[in-house]
Amino acid sequence: MRIQPLANPYVTVYESPDPERVFCYSPGLARLPDGRLIATMDLGGPGVADLPGAHADIPECQPTWQGRIYTSDDRGQTWDFRATFPFMHARPFIAGGAVYVLGHAGDLRIIRSDDRGETWSEPVRLTAGETWHQAPCNVHYAHGCVYLVMEKRVSQRIDTWPVGELAPVLMRGGVDADLTRRESWTFASELPFYETVGNVEVNPELDDFGVPFFSCPYPRGSEVAPGLTCAPIGWLETNVVRFIDPDHVWCDPTGRTLHLWMRAHTGGTGYACIAKVVELGEQPGTGPMETRLETVPSGKRALYLPCPGGQMKFHVLYDPESARYWLLSTQATDSMTLPGRLPSGRYNLPNNERRRLQLHVSKNMVDWCFAGLVAVGPAEHASRHYASMVIDGEDLHVLSRSGDERAHDAHNGNLITFHTVRNFRTLVY
Repeated sequence: MRIQPLANPYVTVYESPDPERVFCYSPGLARLPDGRLIATMDLGGPGVADLPGAHADIPECQPTWQGRIYTSDDRGQTWDFRATFPFMHARPFIAGGAVYVLGHAGDLRIIRSDDRGETWSEPVRLTAGETWHQAPCNVHYAHGCVYLVMEKRVSQRIDTWPVGELAPVLMRGGVDADLTRRESWTFASELPFYETVGNVEVNPELDDFGVPFFSCPYPRGSEVAPGLTCAPIGWLETNVVRFIDPDHVWCDPTGRTLHLWMRAHTGGTGYACIAKVVELGEQPGTGPMETRLETVPSGKRALYLPCPGGQMKFHVLYDPESARYWLLSTQATDSMTLPGRLPSGRYNLPNNERRRLQLHVSKNMVDWCFAGLVAVGPAEHASRHYASMVIDGEDLHVLSRSGDERAHDAHNGNLITFHTVRNFRTLVY
């Protein structure tokens, strides 16, 4: 029997008024205890400056970016527009009785709502004179704290896509603190990717592993086919994971270790990058936090692990009821095609396919069982990718960066779409 998508039908949360000049990015999703859904997104492209609600006071973000906030009280069937915000790559999250949206416009910036997302504070800057990155990845709660990752660019040597210069920085804040205040956050130490591998063109530890897939020397990368460039390898778009199974190799019985699961930019597919953060206080949720590489029992470090769709932004949720990790990611089908032989209209490198959104489930974040296709775009350039998800009772809600036949290309879509996977725990086998 041919596999049928679990949630192809969708509700349109936002539709670009001009698909060739206004592009839809960064869908983020949160659920309040009373069931209200908070959706965030941002708009990019040359047409954004012409839209209402533009913020002219943040030159790092204007005139080509605008964030937007929506709420739904009927499980995603209808959506109410609430506000715009002047930063990007944002995600909503709940802490105490407040809702926050955290993102960046160069520096980290955050806004807060105390009325369930209906009105919002003015943006507050959490850093000064820095350059940050991320996507709306997951949020973790433990020990009275909220944990999430933003990524800091620590140098300016790479003159193409700079993921080799990003350091995933785990941020910890007390759930009852005012998280618009910088002093409410603890930032982990910085470990940029290039410090983990050195010169990847000659590093013997990467021999025979197939990384990098294409030649992409630091700091400029290389052109692998006419018009197609592979930037230096790196990591980005980080999720945070805690292992609580005492039988897991990487379970910390003290509860002070969290793991980082990141999109691996290698030119290939099927791998994620990993690292870990150790809290140095006497109790979990306290003290400085140190970012380190992980090791396996042999003593070898574990920088790459199998991850379906790890070549693209993915989203991880732990579900206590099923005791499983759920992975929402992009399915690759033809990453071994010669770059110069890609079909006309195919976006970027062979591993950069964006049409199919897939769901996997795992007990341990390493061994993944395919749970199904979530949604498939109607054309190659009509993507279903960069999605976020939340659990709502027996269902899984998904917010996708999408496109239809009018989309500019697979990267620059014209829709933000909402999908629901019904009875998702029945997919465990």
